[in-house]
Amino acid sequence: MKKTEPSKADLQNGRDARMVAVVLVATMALWLGAQFIGGRFGWEARFVFLFDLAALAAFIWTMVVTYRIWRRQKADSNGN
Repeated sequence: MKKTEPSKADLQNGRDARMVAVVLVATMALWLGAQFIGGRFGWEARFVFLFDLAALAAFIWTMVVTYRIWRRQKADSNGN
């Protein structure tokens, strides 16, 4: 059976999906670490809130990139 080469869209989807996964894991790890350290050292709420906003921005970014992957895959499957 002959192997077929993945399309450029498939390769781009794979790269983007890996990047989303790395950003999600890193964001969760850093956010949980900041929450733990902030509670341990008694940081003010405004500093902890800053980490919350940064994590929220990263999660919104991953949602946008995931939507782009979905749209690209849908367009590729429809032959557009």
